[in-house]
Amino acid sequence: MKIGDKVRFLSETGGGRVSGFQGKNIVLVEDEDGFDVPMPVNEVVVVGDECYDTSRIVEGKQQQQKQAQEKKQEEEPADRPITFRPMPEERRGGEQLSVYLAFVPMEVKELSKTRFEAYLVNDSNYYVRFTYLSAEGNAWRLRATDEVEPNTKLFIEEFGREDLQGMERVNLQLVAYKRQKSFLLKPAVDVQMRIDGVKFFKLHTFQDSDFFEQPALIYTVVERDRVVRPLLIDAQRLKAEMYGSKEEEPRSPLVRMPAKEGDPIVVDLHAHELLDTTAGMSATDILNHQLDYFRKTLKEYEKKRGTKIVFIHGKGEGVLRKALVNELQYRYKQFTYQDASFQEYGYGATQVTIK
Repeated sequence: MKIGDKVRFLSETGGGRVSGFQGKNIVLVEDEDGFDVPMPVNEVVVVGDECYDTSRIVEGKQQQQKQAQEKKQEEEPADRPITFRPMPEERRGGEQLSVYLAFVPMEVKELSKTRFEAYLVNDSNYYVRFTYLSAEGNAWRLRATDEVEPNTKLFIEEFGREDLQGMERVNLQLVAYKRQKSFLLKPAVDVQMRIDGVKFFKLHTFQDSDFFEQPALIYTVVERDRVVRPLLIDAQRLKAEMYGSKEEEPRSPLVRMPAKEGDPIVVDLHAHELLDTTAGMSATDILNHQLDYFRKTLKEYEKKRGTKIVFIHGKGEGVLRKALVNELQYRYKQFTYQDASFQEYGYGATQVTIK
């Protein structure tokens, strides 16, 4: 270190040029204002032409960062796709798994000509991985497989009425999970459903819902963690169809034949007995279906005088019972009716006698 060297202080801010020495251990440093500042030799270090203004140093760093940012923006195209995807928001009540298969007409005002779109609706806080299949004889064909994010719906496919024949029996397999957090395990779902092609020709089967702006036909797959009743396959009927058997098809289990002579035939008109699912059907649709089955049964036994038939309609609000009584009073005046045995059927049954 010699006179004229540029130095800076180690233990405090500042510096200047060496103007002289006091003994062996003290150096005199001339600062910006021309004052000589005595400093221990071991607290001073020789430097080059540097700036000791810390504010200017900070400004210089900010300028460098700004220039680097501008350069980065120039290198990146303005239309660069956004890759950041925020985590889906969870809603209250969404911890129970609810999934629906929905069919939406593309032109609801031209139902006779329109094509349809199929969607999988995930009304829960879970991600759902699914496979969607249709039956081809004893085999299955994959129609779609994908993942549906929480509380969203996903387009599956577009189809026309000419495709309905191949969609009479479909299968949905679901696995539910969450990302980047712990969750309650949901059992895997495997559901077969029968799609009624006739409904695609009736405007009233497409109903308003919270999932679509336009009317839709909606089938429930799983709702509030409860899986829809699976499609039941009649083993005897399947065997008869496979081997060409001419055996008479077994009577539907919702009709109970009399155990002994004099006992009535019992017909259960509850919707869950008559239909695989009521998803997408209004209360009027269900009532009409129940009345159709009621009329069909009376038609079958109208020539068997003395036959007694008990129709189980349930207590409920009494809508179905009132409809049955109205039919009997105005359409089937030749038959007599009365409340069925309370001990055997409770309050929710009506007995009709064929005359």
